[in-house]
Amino acid sequence: MEKTEAIRVRFAPSPTGFIHVGNARTALFNWLLARQKGGVFVLRVEDTDLERSKEEFERNLLEDLRWLGLDWDEGPDTGGKFGPYRQSERLELYHQYAKELLEKGQAYYCFCPEEQLEKERKKALAEGRSPVYSGRCRNISLQEAKHRLEAGEKAAIRLKVPDRGLVRFNDLVRGEVEFDLKLIGDPIIVRSNGMPAYNFSVVIDDALMQITHVIRGEDHISNTPRQLLLYQAFGWQPPVFAHLSMVMGQDNTRLSKRHGATSVDQFRREGVLPQALCNYLSFLGWSPPEGKEVLTPGELVQLFDLSRVNRSAAIFDYEKLYWLNRQHIKLLPPEKKLELSLPYLQEAGLVGKELPAAEKEWLTTAVELLLEGSNKFSELPQKFSLIFDFKPESLEEEAAAIISSDSARKVLKALVEKTAGLIEFNYDLFARITGEIKKETGIKGKELYHPLRVMLTARASGLELDKFIPLIEAGAKLNFPRPVKSSLQRIREFARLINFEPER
Repeated sequence: MEKTEAIRVRFAPSPTGFIHVGNARTALFNWLLARQKGGVFVLRVEDTDLERSKEEFERNLLEDLRWLGLDWDEGPDTGGKFGPYRQSERLELYHQYAKELLEKGQAYYCFCPEEQLEKERKKALAEGRSPVYSGRCRNISLQEAKHRLEAGEKAAIRLKVPDRGLVRFNDLVRGEVEFDLKLIGDPIIVRSNGMPAYNFSVVIDDALMQITHVIRGEDHISNTPRQLLLYQAFGWQPPVFAHLSMVMGQDNTRLSKRHGATSVDQFRREGVLPQALCNYLSFLGWSPPEGKEVLTPGELVQLFDLSRVNRSAAIFDYEKLYWLNRQHIKLLPPEKKLELSLPYLQEAGLVGKELPAAEKEWLTTAVELLLEGSNKFSELPQKFSLIFDFKPESLEEEAAAIISSDSARKVLKALVEKTAGLIEFNYDLFARITGEIKKETGIKGKELYHPLRVMLTARASGLELDKFIPLIEAGAKLNFPRPVKSSLQRIREFARLINFEPER
């Protein structure tokens, strides 16, 4: 088989669910190597699990990879000279190569029923032995096996493996790895229902697609000796292997739903930027030489080095991901921040589907202010509640405590009285009135400003008032589905609640 000189890597997911961040990290590392070395990134869909594989999962898979920015050179939708790129469309190929091994005497039909194999497996485990196949059907001739098949018996196909010796390979991440053949047995390569086993189909595909480097999770290490034996049986040159450490939660257990979001789809819906997620995933087992942390996809391609990938467990740190997301959000222009924010604000019913120019301009400013410190775009509706939800009747404990003192009541009463006759309000006027209250009452610092914040926001914290007041004054003049209350509306509503009436 003629081999290519160019680096060819593949990402080969099964369309049985949403893509896990661990698999996304695998796809990213393959893509980075291909793009850095001017190689080829192949997308292959391993859909031979007919019961669990679904077209909708394949669509989601492709969509998530595109969202991450991981484009492929060959795949089920783009084609290529080594297609088809769905295993369900390659079954004839697998049968052809299984037949070749049978005829060469390197594989044989196994008629052992599933119940018997399970019984033997349990017995071996109970006796502390490795549960390898006994080889009972090894000596059945091909001619006899064909007669039995013609008579209606069902059979799997097994690879003949020597019962002694070692299989060795050099892993780019883990170094020299070896397996004892007596612990492997004769693996099934085609099941009795005619479907190829994973280790068989993946070797056929990788060989025919001329894959040079296989970068995948360490849970595949135990598959590697079986695959190498198949390469030997066919006389093919195997690819270079690199097995990445598993992605773990901070409790050192495999990352799962109980830790939080685990799929690309979930992070996408939460409003994590694709460039931030790729940036973070690249750090799961790898670090750039310069120590720089906020990296664009282009910088990742330039800096990525497979030799710097380490074998230590990769701990998924949500706080670090969200920190990186905040940094990447800061790099976006205001109009892009608004574009990404709108779906969340519209879903929350805060803004309409159609935005007049004035509302769009106001929202651009509001998003810029309220995104500061936000971990992800899905947090924005809660941040916008500072603007749209003024509920002084249900103050939180901290806010209620702030206005409970005598000095706070003096400050609030003074503000009510000084704004009683006003019909317009702005921050300059607020600053002037605040100065007067300070001078008249002698109250200053947080004892002055904290009660004023509570009266205007019904919160103990939030935007600085020099940003908040201009924002709500402008917003109150616009026609949002949920109206924005002006400063004067808020002061008077709060005054009625605490029974402060201005002197006449």
